[in-house]
Amino acid sequence: MTTNSIPSPLTVLLVDDHAVVREGYRRLLERSGDIQVAGEAGNSGDAYQLMSQLKPAVVVMDISLPDVSGIEAARRMLAREPAVRVLIFSMHEEAVFAARALQAGARGYVTKASAPEILIDAVRAVARGEIFLSPDIAQILALKNVRDGDAALQSLSAREFEVMRLLATGHTLSAIAAKLGLSYKTVANHQSAIRQKTGAQTAVELLRIAQRSGLVPAGNGDGISEVRDAGAA
Repeated sequence: MTTNSIPSPLTVLLVDDHAVVREGYRRLLERSGDIQVAGEAGNSGDAYQLMSQLKPAVVVMDISLPDVSGIEAARRMLAREPAVRVLIFSMHEEAVFAARALQAGARGYVTKASAPEILIDAVRAVARGEIFLSPDIAQILALKNVRDGDAALQSLSAREFEVMRLLATGHTLSAIAAKLGLSYKTVANHQSAIRQKTGAQTAVELLRIAQRSGLVPAGNGDGISEVRDAGAA
């Protein structure tokens, strides 16, 4: 629902795992004159608590967090507080991340390559109830041709997408179960569903799909051995 009114001051909760980065964004946002950073969090667990306590107008959140991703965190926040407005601010410029963030309920997606004023405009727009995409990601979403890997990822549920992201970054099934608060068997079932939907027969094939779709950098093989361990479990 869109509204023309913006609360004054416009309060923001910053969620990023780097304190120095948060400090830079705090200065940038508060320099605008109408935006106040009410709190900061370095992980999703702290973000949930601060969101409930502070009731910020906008949650500005990175995707790469030490516990669960910002996309999963947004989904959980919205399940608890449907009215919360989340703006994803990320280094990831791949269409799959922006599409998944919006599907999870985020109201905007801005890349960290954007000009500083873009983030300020995004916070104001999201606070008004609008959807906001930075120009670079809007163009990518508008022009992208769906590739095989992307099409496969689109068929995954939100939970399966998060499990695949963690598998592709080298997490074992046990580690994923601990991060997401699930049983080992449930994560193993998600892995089986992911393989069925993507057509990946091996852990290496799963990693290649993740690389083609931008879930992990192309050519990054750091997590292959761990993914193999998870796949063999």
